[in-house]
Amino acid sequence: MIEVSTPEITAWVGRYMWPMFRISGFLMAAPFFGANFVPTRIRLLLALVITIVVAPILPPVPRMDPLAMEHILLILNQTLIGVCLGFLLQIFMQLFVISGQIIGMKMGLGFAMMNDPANGVSVPVISQFYLMMVTVMFLASNGHLVAIEILVESFYTIPVNVKGLDVEDLHLIPLWGSWMMAGALLMSLPAVVALTIVNMAFGVMSRAAPQMNVFALGFPVALILGLFVMWVTQINMLALYQTFVADTLQFMRLLVKA
Repeated sequence: MIEVSTPEITAWVGRYMWPMFRISGFLMAAPFFGANFVPTRIRLLLALVITIVVAPILPPVPRMDPLAMEHILLILNQTLIGVCLGFLLQIFMQLFVISGQIIGMKMGLGFAMMNDPANGVSVPVISQFYLMMVTVMFLASNGHLVAIEILVESFYTIPVNVKGLDVEDLHLIPLWGSWMMAGALLMSLPAVVALTIVNMAFGVMSRAAPQMNVFALGFPVALILGLFVMWVTQINMLALYQTFVADTLQFMRLLVKA
């Protein structure tokens, strides 16, 4: 008869449960995986599959004791690491959403809203266009696999039995929002400048010919010019995407450095 002791059971459970907390936190906060249209069961199954695959190659982990206070704090710590990594990817995706909102407001399409199935909110159609485009580019370039690779590497740089992320590193995450705003402004700057010049021209026309209906004439012109500028700036879209995604992945590696 095979006898299994309690320490052996806790060691075996901890071998898989500790990594699963961090992986589950990442999938909960990351785009694509944590989208509203992805069922919770699918998300949990994906976390379980990734855990089963990577657990045998991870460094040793402590035994699982869910009733111990230090282990409860360790569970929260592991979940926080995964959530922070996934949140950085969310900031990267929201950069393009904000850029679309800026361009949409200047074009006069700020009122044209469309439901975002990933986040369950309404966003301008321009933002939805940029979001779908960057999603396809990110998945086509295997960015999601690189993000999972960084997550697995974090088990070596920040093992389960250490304290976790430093306070200084956590302070850098809110500051990364300034990078998001700067990137969104950089993407939308050509369209904003062009549309501002058009609005200034219509302002001069309204002063020179007050009888002209500037609103009836200015809206279609601004709309057409905005779409034209978006079409022209698609040439630099790939270069900007590569720069933004490289900065994001580099910061993710920096966050979980040894």
